Amino acid sequence: MAARAAGAASPLPAGLRQPDRRQHIARLADVPLSIGSPRALAVSGPGLLVVAGEASGDQRAAQLIAALRRRIPDIAPFGLASQACRAVGVETIADSHEIAVVGIAEALRVLPRAAAIFGQLLAETDRRRPAAALLVDAPDFNLRLARKLAWRGIPVIYYVSPQVWAWRQGRIRTIADCVAEMLVLFPFEVPFYRRHGVAVTHVGHPLVDEVPLLPQAWDSVPRGTQPERYRIALLPGSRRSEIRALLPTLLAASAWLSTRIPVQARLILAPSIPRSLVEPVIAASGVPVEIATEDRLAAVADSHLALCASGTATLETGLVRTPMLVCYRLAGPTWTIARRLVRVPHVSLVNLVLDRRAVPELLQHDASPSRIAAEALSLLGSRRDIERMRGDLAELRSRLGDSGASERAAARLAAWIEGRGRAA
Repeated sequence: MAARAAGAASPLPAGLRQPDRRQHIARLADVPLSIGSPRALAVSGPGLLVVAGEASGDQRAAQLIAALRRRIPDIAPFGLASQACRAVGVETIADSHEIAVVGIAEALRVLPRAAAIFGQLLAETDRRRPAAALLVDAPDFNLRLARKLAWRGIPVIYYVSPQVWAWRQGRIRTIADCVAEMLVLFPFEVPFYRRHGVAVTHVGHPLVDEVPLLPQAWDSVPRGTQPERYRIALLPGSRRSEIRALLPTLLAASAWLSTRIPVQARLILAPSIPRSLVEPVIAASGVPVEIATEDRLAAVADSHLALCASGTATLETGLVRTPMLVCYRLAGPTWTIARRLVRVPHVSLVNLVLDRRAVPELLQHDASPSRIAAEALSLLGSRRDIERMRGDLAELRSRLGDSGASERAAARLAAWIEGRGRAA
């Protein structure tokens, strides 16, 4: 348990057993904001701490906040997020891109700034006394924060589960101690949390609502023929560290592929990534490439193949049924540790949701330009394999659950804000 702030009394009595601790946290949701905080802000409605640590989390949190406002119009959210959350009225103390990295070496580089943001969030939490906290993904940051928030008696609602079912399962102890309720996107996550005594609700995946059925590139290619030019979508990720690690490799793979078949490469740029970050990389590669910043899903659907970083983009690509290769690279030390700790047979969310290897995964040393290009050439040369993959991807939508995920998540969060969370 973290050390107590000077002059503050811990709201959690020592020695409580785990179920009692969660009940105690739940009871504190009923305490008025002003009690015990002479410096609390005079806000029009209940405060909500929001911490969304990266681009996809920012989008998920923004959708939830928009749905929450329909239930609690005067909610006053603040915290760590980015442009999507700011657009729905979240007051941001810092921008989430400052801590959005993958890997040990990468995390060490942002550690001083992350520590400063951590302190700012706690200071603002003490000042504003929010009714609840919404933590989204970013487990290395958020689970540490959850301990501090639980100690303060603030109900922690965690949206978008850390992949504790895949690796570093020891983190489940922190979740069981500090998280009032886990709101998960995937049905296979529910049994894992229930086995460990964590309150969990499967709300479904917002992408079911976001990603429409779109015309697909292969629909206009008659069987027995090939496209005049293969449109290849490059999706190198939504974090700057991912762009630096993967984009040069994908561009080189595209160049290699273009020596064998006619190719038009198109870079699908995540909203969190500025053009200024990728343009020098593209120029250095010498590869002619379009940059798609708008109608991203339509651009992916209109591609014959996607070379896709592991992450949410694989689900988006799968929902529009574009065949893909999943590629990922980490810093050497991070990869060495990760390969020893990962406990699931697949890395990509598409394969995890479908519970089989529906799409190829090229990781670390296998994610070389020549290997990626060779796999792409093999897949594009077999219409039977293309159609088999498209058939597998057609199952994805039903596996992800019904529409209305953000509304269901907002209903659970509103219950905690209004002191009804423990009744569900």
